[in-house]
Parts: sequence; structure tokens; C-alpha cells
Amino acid sequence: MKLRRDVFQAIADPTRRGIISLVALQALTPTAIAENFDYSRQTISKHIQILTECELLEQEQNGREIYYHLNPKGMKDIADFIEPFRNLWDDRFDKLETLMKKHQSKS
Repeated sequence: MKLRRDVFQAIADPTRRGIISLVALQALTPTAIAENFDYSRQTISKHIQILTECELLEQEQNGREIYYHLNPKGMKDIADFIEPFRNLWDDRFDKLETLMKKHQSKS
């Protein structure tokens, strides 16, 4: 069984989040991705490797070039984990808003 890196450790890094944002718009080569950062291509390649191992990026060969694009399934796993927390906070903010409106109407 192939071990997968922790997706949350992967997205904790701001450079990797930047790479995700770039490839979410369009598939890019490692060189095109590296042009957006002040790091060596080798450093960016390591970040891409981590994101690929976490299944957040997928690669596609097109001739001699490899293009990386966002894997929506990998992002869905993150969203599914976060969703209950978002619902919890939405509920709390709704209750706070209701409480504030009641207090405001009594003033």
C-alpha cells in the first residue's frame, strides 16, 4: 500500500497554496509555475511533488511537456472535512446576529 502525505500539512505551506491557486485557473508546466515564485525550479518541483503525492494535483503529458492541473477530488476531500466546522460557525454567527437584533430592537 502506498502511503499518502498528509494533505493538511501540504496546504499549510503558503507556496503550495499559491501553486494550487495558479493551477486552479489553468494547467501549467513546472517552469510556468516556477516563474510565479522567487524560488528555484528545483524547489518548486519539490512542492509540486508533495501536492501530487497528496493527490491535490494531477499531471498530464502533452508531447514533451508535463502539465499540472488541480484534482477536484483532492480538494473535495478537504472541503468535506471542513464543512461541519463551517456549518457550526455559520450557526453560531446566525445566533449571534439574532441576539444582536433582539438587543438592538429593545434599545
